[in-house]
Amino acid sequence: MKLIDIPPVWLALFIAIAWGQSTYYPVLTLNSGLTQLLGGMLIGGGLVLMAMAVVEFRKWKTTIIPHQEANALITSGIFSKSRNPIYLADAMVLAGLILRWDAVLCLPLIPVFVWLIEKRFIVGEERRLRSKFGVAFHRYTEKTRRWV
Repeated sequence: MKLIDIPPVWLALFIAIAWGQSTYYPVLTLNSGLTQLLGGMLIGGGLVLMAMAVVEFRKWKTTIIPHQEANALITSGIFSKSRNPIYLADAMVLAGLILRWDAVLCLPLIPVFVWLIEKRFIVGEERRLRSKFGVAFHRYTEKTRRWV
């Protein structure tokens, strides 16, 4: 069976690990009203960020699927603040779930997830965008950060 290499699959894997740690190995605890609130805010903020990015993809009629060629360079809306708002949203949702589930041992998964997404997806996407949109993409990278 070939792994479907798209970010939601990786996010689901990392979420499953966090859930498993929380459910079967509840070793340390940070559980408090504050961590529950912060976790909920991260999840909610991540979902809003994803929705904002999807709206821009639809507006510009370009693909949201990694490894496919983009029809347009999106620099408006949420993409004026982050070049990768969906990946940022994924990391926020992961962090939020880790906090909500009190999966403290899984906190290191957040930077590992960010690193993996950058290496498996972002680097190639940016290479394709640079090749297709040249100077326009270069200008965009100069004024808009990769993550935040």
